[in-house]
Parts: sequence; C-alpha cells; structure tokens
Amino acid sequence: MTSGFDECRLQRVADLCDRYVDAGKFPCAQVQIAHRGSVALRHTAGSADIESELPLRDDAIFRIYSMTKPITSIGLMQLYEKGLFILEDPVEKYIPSFANPKVLVGGSYLKPVTRPAQTELTVRDMLLHTSGLTYGFHYSNNLDKMYRHRKIAGAAEGADGTLEEKVDQIAELPLLFDPGTAWNYSMSTDVCGRLIEVISGQGLEQYLNEQVLLPLGMNDTGFYVEEQNAHRFTSNYAITPKDPLTRIDPAEESPYLKKPIFLSGGGGLVSTIDDYQRFVDMLLNGGESKGNRIIGRHTLEFMTLNHLPGGATLNELGQSTFTETAMEGMGFGLGFSVLVNPAANAALGSVGEFAWGGAASTRFWVDPLEEITCIFMTQFMPSSHYPIRRELKAVVYQALN
Repeated sequence: MTSGFDECRLQRVADLCDRYVDAGKFPCAQVQIAHRGSVALRHTAGSADIESELPLRDDAIFRIYSMTKPITSIGLMQLYEKGLFILEDPVEKYIPSFANPKVLVGGSYLKPVTRPAQTELTVRDMLLHTSGLTYGFHYSNNLDKMYRHRKIAGAAEGADGTLEEKVDQIAELPLLFDPGTAWNYSMSTDVCGRLIEVISGQGLEQYLNEQVLLPLGMNDTGFYVEEQNAHRFTSNYAITPKDPLTRIDPAEESPYLKKPIFLSGGGGLVSTIDDYQRFVDMLLNGGESKGNRIIGRHTLEFMTLNHLPGGATLNELGQSTFTETAMEGMGFGLGFSVLVNPAANAALGSVGEFAWGGAASTRFWVDPLEEITCIFMTQFMPSSHYPIRRELKAVVYQALN
C-alpha cells in the first residue's frame, strides 16, 4: 500500500499512459498522483520531440494552455479578498469599453443584428463563463465567426496584440446571450487577467509572479520559456489527415521561447508537473502552502461551489460545442469545473471534486473528499480526440484503498 492506494492496482495508471505512447497516440505522457500531498505515483514516458528522438525529461516544460485559468482566477479572487471589488460589480466599472453591451440576435457575421443586453455583465460572469463571450474555435455560431474575422484568438490559437487591446476588441463585439443566463466556454478568463491589471495597477505577469507563482515556488511557470530552460521544452503535436502525430509547434522554434505581446490569463502559461503540483497542493490544503497563505480557506471553498444559476449543470446551461470537461453532472465554480453528480457524469469521482484541463490534453483534478490530486501532462491537440481523461479517472479511483 502506498499513500492510500493499492500499489499494484495503481500501476494501471502507468500502464494506461504507456499504451497511449506505444500506440503512437501521444508523443509523451507524464502523470503524478498524490494523497495528502505525498506522491503515490509518478510516471514519465515517451518523447519530448519525436523527430529528434529526444526522451521526455522528468523536469519537462509543457504548454498548459487553459490550466492557466485556475491560476488567474485565484489571482483575481485575491483582490476580492482585499475588498477591491465585489462579484456583482459591472465589468464596465473597470474596463469602460464593456459599457452598454449588446446581444447578438441575428444577421450575419459582417452585419450582425443586436439588441441591448437585459442583464448586467459582471465580474462574476467573467469568472463563471456566463458572460456571453466565446472562442473563435467553437465554429458554432456567427459570434464565433466574428471573433475569427477580427482575429480575436486565445493563446492556443496564436493571438497577437496586447492584453488591453485584445480585451477592448472583445468588448466591441456583441454577446452570445444575456449575461448570467447561459454558460459558454470563452475568453472570459482573459478578461479576468485584464481585470487583475486594472484593479491591482500591475501587469498580469508581474502580479501572478509576485502573488501566486513565486510564493508557491513555481519557478518554472511563466508566459514563456527562459533561454536557460529551452532544452527542457516539449514539442506540440496534433492529429491531422496526414499523420496522427503531426508536429505543429517544434520546441526549438516555438513562439514560447520569447516573451509574448499578449499575456493570456486564459491559456498563456507553460509549466512543469512539479510546479503544478505545488499549485494543487495549495488548493487541497485550503489555500495554504508550507505556512504561506495564497487564498483564504473560505474563499477557496466558495470558489469551488457550483455557481451556475439554480444549481444547473453544464449540459443544462451550456452552449459550448467544446469544453475541457464532460458536461453531464458537472457544475462550474469561479475558475474550476465542479463535480456535482458522479453518476450523471458517468465517471468515477467524488462530489465536490474540482478540476480543469488544457488544449494540449493536459489535466488536473483535486478531490477534497479523498484528499487526492492528479496531474496529467502531454502535448497533443485536440484534447477532445481521445478519452484519456475519463480513462484516467477510472484507473486512479479503482486503486484507492
């Protein structure tokens, strides 16, 4: 027995990762499972770069994309704890370009028909993804098309322009629905990043470094890979008609090797499994790490409640064609998915478990009931192509004593 797990049964986690790598589905896989902060299993497999036959290092650096969102959300809620804003505040109070929002009701992406929003667009809507914003990659409606036409993109899509410029461009476009009435996975957390800048008076990178990353010892986490760490960076792959593992961002030529103009609080960070373990340990420990409090215990408990109106789940309220989680039985908090009904979700887990993932198939979850955390790293897009996240839940939970 190891840290609350059956050691032999826990080996199935490593076996699952090896099957994906050996079958040529993933270039690499790294997984770490911990119980009460003690590592129960760590497994590293595959290549950081297939073409150069470079093995995946134990200290490899990955694009974590939307696993940036919980970090940004924690950062914003630190400012809430200082009484610098309340969740019901209209976004326009801090970002004037969001004044008088309109809702898309018809027309085309070039000539949209809109009406005034009937509800207020609040800071809480941005944290909760009930803002009416979207992502261009959804390809499901004319608003998505307007984002693509205006080149309003997240980090995973190669965005350019400053955070301030990008957020003001978003504010010029209509909303998909009245704020607070539906859920749509979107660039809302990028707006949260801009809110951090405006409310704190600091740039997003400086704020996250000073208030979240460095206090946790997350020294390898940032918006780009520093020169001395470039040899630890991984290449990114995607499935294409030509090749199930097409290299789309070679590590040695990646834009992540230099500081970006657009600092994406919704998807811009790179990190390591050890750094992200420090973050999830803090979450499991009620907001504190080694005597250093990052967020208040009660604040974190509040953030990881299901905040969707009427206690709805994502499949009941969601309009996204894509999100980083199965929507059935899943609620959403202030920066995290929150499991409210494991049976409806059709996967092993505990009520109150909170989680999120990234576009390159990375994933983490925190289970306060069982006191376990799991982090999975790879570099493969799209994250929806294989059911690895569902399979991972099965092989982790079956190993619990």
